[in-house]
Amino acid sequence: RATHVASLPSAPMNLPVVAVVGRPNVGKSTFFNRVVGRRDAIVDDAPGVTRDRNFGRADWTGCDFFVVDTGGVVEGSKRQIDRLVREQAMTAVTEADLVILLVDSKTGVHPLDQQLAETLRKSSKPVQLVVNKVDNLPGERTHLEFWGLGMGEPLPASSVSGRGVGDVLDAVVARLPSSEAEAAEGDEVRVAVVGKPNAGKSSLVNRIFGEERVVVSEVAGTTRDPVDHALRYHGRTVVFVDTAGIRRHARISDSVEYYAGLRTARVVREADVCLALVDAAEGFRAQDARVAQTAWDAGCGLILVCNKWDLVEKDGRTAQEFQREVGRRIPFLKETPFLFASALTGLRIRNSLDLVLQVAERRRRRIPTADVNEALEALTRRTPPPHIRGRPLRLKYATQARTAPPTFVIFTNHPHDVPTHYRRYIANFLRARWDFTGVPVRLRFRKSGEPKQ
Repeated sequence: RATHVASLPSAPMNLPVVAVVGRPNVGKSTFFNRVVGRRDAIVDDAPGVTRDRNFGRADWTGCDFFVVDTGGVVEGSKRQIDRLVREQAMTAVTEADLVILLVDSKTGVHPLDQQLAETLRKSSKPVQLVVNKVDNLPGERTHLEFWGLGMGEPLPASSVSGRGVGDVLDAVVARLPSSEAEAAEGDEVRVAVVGKPNAGKSSLVNRIFGEERVVVSEVAGTTRDPVDHALRYHGRTVVFVDTAGIRRHARISDSVEYYAGLRTARVVREADVCLALVDAAEGFRAQDARVAQTAWDAGCGLILVCNKWDLVEKDGRTAQEFQREVGRRIPFLKETPFLFASALTGLRIRNSLDLVLQVAERRRRRIPTADVNEALEALTRRTPPPHIRGRPLRLKYATQARTAPPTFVIFTNHPHDVPTHYRRYIANFLRARWDFTGVPVRLRFRKSGEPKQ
């Protein structure tokens, strides 16, 4: 990586980090959601739902910090996915300022709890023992048996009801180092990495950061929670959000996948730019078109990343041919940048950072009203508006109402009758005029004399 690409600490802006670890199904994600005050982590009765490190920002009594939800640790397991999840959890422990060891009061002291406690003792990190699922506070005393783990005082809590969580956070905040000043607002670019399952999204994120930030497996659907990772590039904070693969609804087989899809859709709506990954070795499929359409309709900047291009080049197919074929099938993709890359070999991955900043800048670009009206006059001279039921359609004047995405309000005598083909012509003209490549341009037509919205 070049020197001007700097991976941030796992918590952007140098806030303290609290890692939540424990064996499977002790309620780590429920606890995480309770602390951050949002349902960012997927919760399900089945063990092993969380696999990657999931970050969330929290505050308690004026202290800001980051909480890291980790997958359930199974010490000594020979399953590859268990080993990968353990590595991720231990990475979170290494990066944390404080570790919360979460255990389950309903099952009592479990051998896996004892093994994990021994591992944490060797890490030299400060650990707060929290006994979850103590639902009948203050009368219940089931948490007392966890003194036997030798990890200090066990604090009882119920993540579902919230009882005892405040006492836990009081203890956590008292042991955290003070946070440093935050980065200046407005320099952050949020990037959603989207695509169908097994397109290489997690591999791309790992390649950008130069380390194993996300669990990668040949099994499709390994990523379920959206996971944030931040770096500094050319003076900007770029936050990459690795998301679950977007499937057709008919192929979603369980509730975990369903909610993972909902969270992915929310991440897309909140993103500045989407990197839509396509498995170039398979070709551009209908599901790839749906993923790109989802991002475009949400108003995101869009970059189509044709991953695994190293495999395609061997067949003699050119990037120009691939791009022309996709453009013929999906016309709006003619207006988006294509990046022919390989997460495996690193081919052109660095270029994605430059493209992200370019598209993000275009998405926030504001055009003076005088220039918008000059463009409106030019486009109507080149191709006059059609007649509507024998009456001329007149475009009186226009202004840019908002950015992100750029939205133009055009005042006309027949706002509801502007034909689709002419709307498309206007949008394409404005996009070419100010280079809104990779950015959806939205038009709003108003009756002359109506106030702008």
